[in-house]
Amino acid sequence: MIDRELIRIFRDVGRDLFVAGLTTSHGGNMSIRDGSRVIITRRGSMLGRLTEDDLIETGIEPCAADERCSRELVVHRAIYAATDARAIVHAHPPHTVARSFAHDTIEPADSEGLYVLGTVPVVSAATTIASPEAATVLSDALRSAPIAVLRTHGPFARGASLEEAFMHVSVLEASATILDLLG
Repeated sequence: MIDRELIRIFRDVGRDLFVAGLTTSHGGNMSIRDGSRVIITRRGSMLGRLTEDDLIETGIEPCAADERCSRELVVHRAIYAATDARAIVHAHPPHTVARSFAHDTIEPADSEGLYVLGTVPVVSAATTIASPEAATVLSDALRSAPIAVLRTHGPFARGASLEEAFMHVSVLEASATILDLLG
Protein backbone atom coordinates (compact mmCIF):
# COMPACT_ATOMS: atom_id res chain seq x y z
CA MET A 1 0.00 0.00 0.00
CA ILE A 2 1.33 3.41 -0.98
CA ASP A 3 0.72 6.07 1.66
CA ARG A 4 -1.39 9.17 0.93
CA GLU A 5 1.48 11.64 1.32
CA LEU A 6 3.52 9.83 -1.33
CA ILE A 7 0.52 9.75 -3.67
CA ARG A 8 0.12 13.51 -3.15
CA ILE A 9 3.79 14.16 -3.94
CA PHE A 10 3.63 12.12 -7.16
CA ARG A 11 0.38 13.88 -8.16
CA ASP A 12 1.76 17.36 -7.45
CA VAL A 13 5.06 16.82 -9.30
CA GLY A 14 3.31 15.09 -12.21
CA ARG A 15 0.82 17.95 -12.54
CA ASP A 16 3.64 20.51 -12.38
CA LEU A 17 5.60 18.69 -15.11
CA PHE A 18 2.57 18.69 -17.39
CA VAL A 19 1.39 22.24 -16.65
CA ALA A 20 4.91 23.59 -17.22
CA GLY A 21 4.93 21.96 -20.68
CA LEU A 22 7.79 19.64 -19.78
CA THR A 23 6.01 16.56 -21.11
CA THR A 24 3.10 15.51 -23.32
CA SER A 25 -0.24 14.23 -22.06
CA HIS A 26 0.95 10.62 -21.70
CA GLY A 27 4.72 11.13 -21.77
CA GLY A 28 7.35 10.97 -19.08
CA ASN A 29 7.62 8.92 -15.93
CA MET A 30 8.74 9.23 -12.32
CA SER A 31 9.87 6.92 -9.56
CA ILE A 32 11.16 6.88 -6.01
CA ARG A 33 13.35 4.32 -4.29
CA ASP A 34 13.01 3.29 -0.66
CA GLY A 35 15.52 0.53 0.06
CA SER A 36 14.72 -2.35 -2.30
CA ARG A 37 11.25 -0.93 -2.97
CA VAL A 38 10.59 1.16 -6.10
CA ILE A 39 7.39 3.07 -6.77
CA ILE A 40 7.07 4.09 -10.41
CA THR A 41 4.36 5.53 -12.59
CA ARG A 42 2.23 3.12 -14.59
CA ARG A 43 2.82 2.52 -18.29
CA GLY A 44 0.71 5.03 -20.25
CA SER A 45 -0.27 7.13 -17.23
CA MET A 46 -1.02 10.83 -17.54
CA LEU A 47 1.43 12.64 -15.27
CA GLY A 48 -0.92 15.64 -15.11
CA ARG A 49 -3.75 13.49 -13.71
CA LEU A 50 -2.16 10.77 -11.60
CA THR A 51 -4.31 8.61 -9.35
CA GLU A 52 -3.37 5.94 -6.82
CA ASP A 53 -3.86 3.30 -9.55
CA ASP A 54 -1.14 5.00 -11.63
CA LEU A 55 1.57 4.21 -9.06
CA ILE A 56 3.04 0.73 -9.14
CA GLU A 57 5.13 -0.76 -6.36
CA THR A 58 7.89 -3.03 -7.60
CA GLY A 59 11.44 -3.79 -6.56
CA ILE A 60 15.03 -3.26 -7.59
CA GLU A 61 14.97 -6.79 -9.03
CA PRO A 62 12.50 -7.82 -11.79
CA CYS A 63 9.16 -9.20 -10.55
CA ALA A 64 5.54 -9.79 -11.58
CA ALA A 65 4.50 -6.17 -10.91
CA ASP A 66 6.80 -4.97 -13.71
CA GLU A 67 4.22 -5.59 -16.45
CA ARG A 68 2.21 -2.47 -15.50
CA CYS A 69 5.25 -0.27 -14.84
CA SER A 70 6.58 2.42 -17.15
CA ARG A 71 8.61 0.96 -20.00
CA GLU A 72 11.55 2.99 -18.66
CA LEU A 73 11.76 0.81 -15.53
CA VAL A 74 15.00 -0.72 -16.86
CA VAL A 75 16.55 2.76 -16.98
CA HIS A 76 15.29 3.71 -13.51
CA ARG A 77 16.71 0.51 -12.01
CA ALA A 78 20.10 1.09 -13.64
CA ILE A 79 20.24 4.67 -12.33
CA TYR A 80 19.34 3.51 -8.81
CA ALA A 81 22.02 0.82 -8.98
CA ALA A 82 24.70 3.29 -10.13
CA THR A 83 23.91 6.34 -7.98
CA ASP A 84 22.59 7.46 -4.62
CA ALA A 85 19.35 8.70 -6.23
CA ARG A 86 16.19 8.43 -4.18
CA ALA A 87 13.98 9.76 -7.01
CA ILE A 88 14.01 10.00 -10.81
CA VAL A 89 12.05 12.21 -13.19
CA HIS A 90 12.02 11.67 -16.96
CA ALA A 91 10.26 14.15 -19.24
CA HIS A 92 10.25 15.43 -22.83
CA PRO A 93 10.78 19.22 -22.62
CA PRO A 94 10.85 20.58 -26.19
CA HIS A 95 13.83 22.99 -26.03
CA THR A 96 15.96 20.42 -24.20
CA VAL A 97 15.07 17.66 -26.66
CA ALA A 98 15.70 19.97 -29.65
CA ARG A 99 19.16 20.87 -28.35
CA SER A 100 19.99 17.16 -27.92
CA PHE A 101 19.87 16.64 -31.69
CA ALA A 102 22.93 18.82 -32.33
CA HIS A 103 24.92 19.02 -29.09
CA ASP A 104 26.93 16.60 -26.94
CA THR A 105 26.44 18.80 -23.89
CA ILE A 106 24.09 21.59 -22.89
CA GLU A 107 26.10 24.45 -21.42
CA PRO A 108 23.72 26.84 -19.61
CA ALA A 109 24.37 30.55 -20.24
CA ASP A 110 22.19 31.68 -17.33
CA SER A 111 23.37 31.92 -13.73
CA GLU A 112 20.76 29.55 -12.28
CA GLY A 113 21.46 26.84 -14.85
CA LEU A 114 25.19 27.08 -14.28
CA TYR A 115 24.81 27.04 -10.49
CA VAL A 116 22.24 24.22 -10.25
CA LEU A 117 23.34 21.99 -13.14
CA GLY A 118 26.70 22.93 -14.60
CA THR A 119 27.42 21.27 -17.93
CA VAL A 120 24.72 18.74 -18.81
CA PRO A 121 25.78 15.61 -20.72
CA VAL A 122 23.85 14.47 -23.79
CA VAL A 123 24.21 10.73 -24.37
CA SER A 124 23.19 8.47 -27.25
CA ALA A 125 21.72 4.99 -27.62
CA ALA A 126 20.68 3.17 -30.79
CA THR A 127 17.33 2.37 -29.13
CA THR A 128 16.24 5.30 -27.02
CA ILE A 129 13.11 4.02 -25.34
CA ALA A 130 13.47 1.50 -22.53
CA SER A 131 16.63 -0.17 -23.80
CA PRO A 132 19.47 -1.72 -21.83
CA GLU A 133 21.86 0.49 -23.83
CA ALA A 134 19.97 3.64 -22.76
CA ALA A 135 20.03 2.38 -19.17
CA THR A 136 23.82 1.96 -19.33
CA VAL A 137 24.69 5.32 -20.89
CA LEU A 138 22.30 7.26 -18.64
CA SER A 139 23.35 5.56 -15.41
CA ASP A 140 27.01 6.19 -16.32
CA ALA A 141 26.33 9.89 -17.00
CA LEU A 142 24.26 10.33 -13.84
CA ARG A 143 27.08 9.10 -11.60
CA SER A 144 28.59 12.58 -11.82
CA ALA A 145 25.70 14.79 -12.98
CA PRO A 146 22.25 15.49 -11.54
CA ILE A 147 20.67 15.29 -15.00
CA ALA A 148 21.55 13.82 -18.39
CA VAL A 149 19.74 14.00 -21.71
CA LEU A 150 19.16 10.98 -23.92
CA ARG A 151 19.56 12.31 -27.46
CA THR A 152 16.20 12.79 -29.26
CA HIS A 153 14.28 11.50 -26.22
CA GLY A 154 14.70 13.75 -23.20
CA PRO A 155 16.28 14.22 -19.79
CA PHE A 156 16.48 11.84 -16.86
CA ALA A 157 17.11 13.65 -13.58
CA ARG A 158 18.01 12.16 -10.23
CA GLY A 159 17.51 13.66 -6.81
CA ALA A 160 16.97 13.07 -3.13
CA SER A 161 13.25 13.67 -3.80
CA LEU A 162 10.86 13.96 -6.73
CA GLU A 163 10.81 17.71 -6.13
CA GLU A 164 14.60 17.95 -6.52
CA ALA A 165 14.61 15.81 -9.68
CA PHE A 166 11.75 17.94 -11.08
CA MET A 167 13.76 21.09 -10.31
CA HIS A 168 16.65 19.76 -12.42
CA VAL A 169 14.34 19.14 -15.40
CA SER A 170 12.72 22.57 -14.99
CA VAL A 171 16.01 24.45 -14.69
CA LEU A 172 17.44 22.62 -17.71
CA GLU A 173 14.45 23.51 -19.88
CA ALA A 174 14.68 27.17 -18.82
CA SER A 175 18.39 27.14 -19.68
CA ALA A 176 17.74 25.49 -23.06
CA THR A 177 15.04 28.07 -23.81
CA ILE A 178 17.41 30.93 -22.91
CA LEU A 179 20.08 29.47 -25.20
CA ASP A 180 17.52 29.28 -28.00
CA LEU A 181 16.46 32.90 -27.40
CA LEU A 182 20.10 34.01 -27.51
CA GLY A 183 20.39 32.31 -30.91
